[in-house]
Amino acid sequence: MYHRVAEVDSDPWSLCVTPKNFAEQLEVLREYGYPLHLQQLKQKVSDRQLLNRSIVVTFDDGYADNFYNAKPLLEKYDIPATVFVTTGGIDQKQEFWWDELDRLLLQPGTLADLLQLNINGRIHQWELREAVHYSEADRQRDRNWRMERKAEEDPTVRHTLYRSLYQMLQFLPVYERSKLLDELSLWANAKPVSRVTHRSLSNEEMVGLEDGGLIEVGAHTVTHPFLSQLPIASQRDEIQQSKDYLEKILGHPITSFSYPNGSHTTLTTSIVQQAGFTCACSSIIGKVKGDSNFFLLPRVVVEDWDGETFARCLSRLISS
Repeated sequence: MYHRVAEVDSDPWSLCVTPKNFAEQLEVLREYGYPLHLQQLKQKVSDRQLLNRSIVVTFDDGYADNFYNAKPLLEKYDIPATVFVTTGGIDQKQEFWWDELDRLLLQPGTLADLLQLNINGRIHQWELREAVHYSEADRQRDRNWRMERKAEEDPTVRHTLYRSLYQMLQFLPVYERSKLLDELSLWANAKPVSRVTHRSLSNEEMVGLEDGGLIEVGAHTVTHPFLSQLPIASQRDEIQQSKDYLEKILGHPITSFSYPNGSHTTLTTSIVQQAGFTCACSSIIGKVKGDSNFFLLPRVVVEDWDGETFARCLSRLISS
C-alpha cells in the first residue's frame, strides 16, 4: 500500500517514498515475489490457486506523482499496480485538505499569535507563542515529525495545532471543513496557491496512467471521507459517483475500490458490492489468503525504506 512517490519538505503522514527508494523496493519485489494485477490476484483466490509470494502494488488517493514518478519505474521493472483515485481532486488546483493544513501551518513564515475558530458551535482558541515565527532551519529540523507519534513529542505548538485541527476537521462535512480552511487561510495571510508538488492527477494524466495496460485505475470515493461516519445515502453517492466518473473518462468498467482511511462498516462493503465492484482493498494489515473477503482485502503499508530495509520487512511478512 503506497500513496506517493515523491520528495517533499514535510510529510506528516509518511505518505511519500522517494523515487530512489521506490526503485530499490521494486527490485526487491522482482527478486522476492510474483507481482500481479489486483484482478489477477482476485481470480487466483476465486480459483483456489496458490498465492505464495504473489504481490500486488496499490496506490491510494491519486496524486499526480503516481503518473510522473511511479509509472516510469513500474514500467522499468514491469510491475503492475492499481491506483485508487479520489475523483473530486481530479483537475483541481486545490490540495487535499490534510496537505492544505500542512501548507498553512508547517511551512516557514510568520503567523498571528492567536487563532480562534468556531467548530460545531464551540469557540476554540490557540496561542502560538514562540512558534509564531518558523524558519526554513526550523522546518529542516522538524522534517521527520509524524502524526502517528505521541502529542508530547510535537516539536512546536504549530505541530500540536496541526494535530488538533486534523482531529477536529476530519469528520466534518466537506463544505464545513472547506469553510474553516478558508478562515484558517485568511488568518495565515496565505496566498490561494496550491503546491505543484501536492496536486492530484488531471484527467489527461489519469488516462495516461492506464496507457500500456500495466496500471489499473480504481475508485477511492469523490471526497475521501470516513465512510463509516456518513449516512447510507451519502456513502452510496460517494462510492457510485466516483465509479461513474472514472468510467465516463476512461471508457471501461471500474471494478476495484479502496476505502479512504480504511473506514467502512458492513453496510459499506455491501454498497461497494452492489455498485458493481468485484473487490475492495482495506487498511487492515495482513496478507491475502484463500479465505480472504474480496471486499476487505488486507494490505501492508510501505514506508520510505531503502531496498535492504524493505527486503527485511518483506521477508518477515512472507514467513509469517
